[in-house]
Amino acid sequence: MTRRGLVLGCGGTLGLTWSVAALHSLRRELDWDPASAEVVVGTSGGAELAAILAAGFDLDDVLAARLGDPGAPALLLEHFAAGPSGVPPLPRPGFAAPGLLRARARGRVDGTAAAAGLLPIGTGDASWLLRLGEALAPSVRHPNLMLVAADRRTGKRVPLREPLGHAIAASWAIPGWFPPVTVGGREYIDGGVVSPTSADLLVPFGLDEVVVVAPMTSSGPVPARGIDRVERVLRRPMTRRLDAEVAVLRETGTRVRRVEPTAEALAVMGPNFMDRRRVPATLEAALRTTVTGER
Repeated sequence: MTRRGLVLGCGGTLGLTWSVAALHSLRRELDWDPASAEVVVGTSGGAELAAILAAGFDLDDVLAARLGDPGAPALLLEHFAAGPSGVPPLPRPGFAAPGLLRARARGRVDGTAAAAGLLPIGTGDASWLLRLGEALAPSVRHPNLMLVAADRRTGKRVPLREPLGHAIAASWAIPGWFPPVTVGGREYIDGGVVSPTSADLLVPFGLDEVVVVAPMTSSGPVPARGIDRVERVLRRPMTRRLDAEVAVLRETGTRVRRVEPTAEALAVMGPNFMDRRRVPATLEAALRTTVTGER
């Protein structure tokens, strides 16, 4: 029996949406239920989806809820309807994570992460994530669920789990959009600032295969025009980071299957991965274009 791990990367509202469709494709291709993975690692929007799957929701139900199907589970319908808008609220003075500058000087994070730490402190309301975690917590029994956030002071990636709502919110705490979240006396920001996937956290498990679903990385250069070029600037260092993590996994003998958006899917998603208006089109494009591989 193949021992598999599942990694669900960051990507905001549309990244989560694309990931739901990507998992449907994986389930058909591999004849495998992603929720049965021995280890599940989620970051930002991927942490939200990881918690939903770990609570026992079927992928068909998650897809139906993302489409707004009234027959979908009420909890998921209410949760997705309460998500953030595509525009961040006005921030408050101060830096989101000034400690990332020191972490950069010590080689612990890259320049993109350090720049994100200089964004202002977000004021977005993460209560929809806290409510989700509170509702899911009694049903989550997965022994190896890791929701990755980054320590605001050091930039260290930390896998969280409890309290579930705070763990999800911490992993989702996008600098400039949401404020840092306190868990266990420490402040955390979005783990995707430091790594889009944190796939290397699975190295100690000695798995046969790791499936990485990564909305914010690409299998090759993706053409862009206009404002889409800004999104590609962020995508390049994130892809390099995933490349490095995959190399570490493969050195241990673990196979890695990467699932990343195609150019066609990215064109549909647009430059703002928080744009809820693009959810239906993103689902359609992802279901039609998702391909997997061991790049």
